[in-house]
Amino acid sequence: MFKDPTAARAQLSEQRYIASDAIATVLYLAEQLGKPVLAEGPAGVGKTELAKAWAAASGRRLIRLQCYEGLDETKALYEWEYAKQMLYTQLLRDKLSNLLADAQTLVEAADRLALEDDVFFSERFLLPRPLLLALTSQEPVVLLIDEIDRADAAFEAFLLEVLSDFQVSVPELGTVTAVHQPMVVLTSNNTRELSEALKRRCLYLFLSYPDLENELAIVRLKVPDLAPQLARQAVDMVQQMRQMDLKKRPSISETLDWAKALVTLNAKHIDQKMLDSTLTVLLKHEADVLRVQRGLPSSGSSTDFQPRPSGKRRQGWDN
Repeated sequence: MFKDPTAARAQLSEQRYIASDAIATVLYLAEQLGKPVLAEGPAGVGKTELAKAWAAASGRRLIRLQCYEGLDETKALYEWEYAKQMLYTQLLRDKLSNLLADAQTLVEAADRLALEDDVFFSERFLLPRPLLLALTSQEPVVLLIDEIDRADAAFEAFLLEVLSDFQVSVPELGTVTAVHQPMVVLTSNNTRELSEALKRRCLYLFLSYPDLENELAIVRLKVPDLAPQLARQAVDMVQQMRQMDLKKRPSISETLDWAKALVTLNAKHIDQKMLDSTLTVLLKHEADVLRVQRGLPSSGSSTDFQPRPSGKRRQGWDN
């Protein structure tokens, strides 16, 4: 476990994750209080990467449940292998006949058969899914419930018992309680409002887009081959794009993709030609591409784009 928020931030940094004081403090408190973390924010700002870095920094295995519309508890919890159960029944038929051969009544036969329930209703027929894997793991794990806002409200309600008592009911086996309480990260892209009951069980963390200096630090860490001046120019342009009225603003992950693309193309500077040919790495809608091409300053195809002074920064970044 993290010794304190400073240690948490340092250990995350060792995993190549640049954490703010807010992130480090929330993770430290989550471990001390045994509370799940609900990380909300735009797509691509590092919520999933936070869970991966937390698992690596704490030496725990990461178990991931990817949420989607229509996800229910059976798909997230376990699958009962009925075919395997029937096969066992067929193979043991002769043994069962011998066991029941001298039973005098149906009641006596049923009582004898009931004593063998563990043979036919046991974990050997249970195929665990991520939630059950996290609860039954013999070593501490980090459970990532990714994009919980994509799942239905019914599944969200089902999670309440898991997140508060770290136990779940399996009809064939009864109540399963966690061997080791997992550290849980839930992520949400804010596509729908989550229930107050779910939020009440979690420590809340909002991750937004980074300011220029923090995003520049991320780019330099993740794409060290990109020239420093080119990295600053690229990050400054991304920062300006986020101020525009776009359908989908470029995320940190897309900034990194663009930085890698510039390295791959051996770019020395970002002129209008380079911008036009690589803009779709950042933007995923044609209308956004056209809007940026019209809105960003340009000086012709042979002149470098001039970034703004670095003193002007955005506030409120948590990743």
